[in-house]
Amino acid sequence: MNRLIRVFEHDKLTSKSHCVKGEELGDKIIDKLWQYNDANKNIYFDAIRHGVKFKNYVGVIQIGNTTIEILPKADKNNTSSEDEKEIWHKVLLKMLAHCKKIKVDAVSEASLKKRYHSLLDLYFEIFLNEVSQLLQHGLIKKYAKNSGNVTALKGRLDFAKNIQQNLIRQERFHTTHQIYDCDHLINQILFKALQVLKTITTNTYLIDGVNRLLLNFPEVKEIQINKSHFDKIISNRKTVPYNEALKIAKMILLNYSPDIKGGDENMLALLFDMNKLWEEYIYRMLLKVDDSGIKVNFQNQDKFWNNKLIKPDIVISKPFLNDGAIEIKHFVIDTKWKIKEVAESDDDDLKQMYVYNMYWESEKSMLLYPTTNIKNTSFGKFHKGRDGENLCKLGFVKVMNGKDLNLEIGKEIFLLLDIKSPP
Repeated sequence: MNRLIRVFEHDKLTSKSHCVKGEELGDKIIDKLWQYNDANKNIYFDAIRHGVKFKNYVGVIQIGNTTIEILPKADKNNTSSEDEKEIWHKVLLKMLAHCKKIKVDAVSEASLKKRYHSLLDLYFEIFLNEVSQLLQHGLIKKYAKNSGNVTALKGRLDFAKNIQQNLIRQERFHTTHQIYDCDHLINQILFKALQVLKTITTNTYLIDGVNRLLLNFPEVKEIQINKSHFDKIISNRKTVPYNEALKIAKMILLNYSPDIKGGDENMLALLFDMNKLWEEYIYRMLLKVDDSGIKVNFQNQDKFWNNKLIKPDIVISKPFLNDGAIEIKHFVIDTKWKIKEVAESDDDDLKQMYVYNMYWESEKSMLLYPTTNIKNTSFGKFHKGRDGENLCKLGFVKVMNGKDLNLEIGKEIFLLLDIKSPP
């Protein structure tokens, strides 16, 4: 029986915690979480007595028939009802879609009402649909060299091996020749991902889909896949239809942990750093603002001291008319996925924004936080370092609009920075 438990980031989870259907999680699952965290340098959560305390990573962990979803949360509201968790579950899915980490049409309202047990099930079904379409259109073939004994002379005859192996079997030839078939790295990756998926998922609908695809899959070698195999893939016109399937295959194969198991319970984790996800979501919402004069630059960097770099999250550039001349003004944003109870900045953050203003010649910068309640703040002034204005503020934007993801954040940010944007 499938067991689902949902928690929020920074929550605690113990062996006594209850799944959605009321069953206790148990020590066995906690032991596997500890093993997984140890194998990943303890970056995902902290070990506590009989449990774990999650950090700023969200996503899903599947251990055997137990699925743990870690959801984002942008308020101090203490309610942890299943209805609230369902709202944040959909917010996470849509944020992943806008950041191009999952197909947008897969998180439509109609799709979300289907048979998904968890975020992983959604990824798995997308993968099966992509592979099914590839099979229908025919998997791409490639040329490869093949050496061996054949009954007809083709390719280049290997004299030494031919004499060694066929001296008394003159009807055979040992040759090196080219073959043109589906047995190459890209298809081998898809085949391996299907096999792993069959061992991971407990969703009977998905298992049935995997079995049908494996029956129709052409014969390819089964190899162990690691990151280096994905690095070898060269993108071209023929491989474009494979992009989505390969992206999810990579997620499955590189996050699969068959060595962390007890009995037959394999483990797969798909976790996202919420700080990075929030940063990218803000960037993509800024790009959606319809103003051709504005440029939004993501993941900027500049040399600071020796080999050290400074890296503001987002730099906005906009032309302004100043005494008949065009002047480009820059605005720096540093995103913070952190709940602020009071609108006061940390000294270290302010010093960092001061440096950004200097390096990017910015008059205004902003530390941007999520909130479910609008908080009005004003710019504060740095007293030295620049001619003219040298300002910084704390900005707060609502993650949700009602019970849905807020898609107007871009316009709201321009208002916070006092940048005029189209209505």
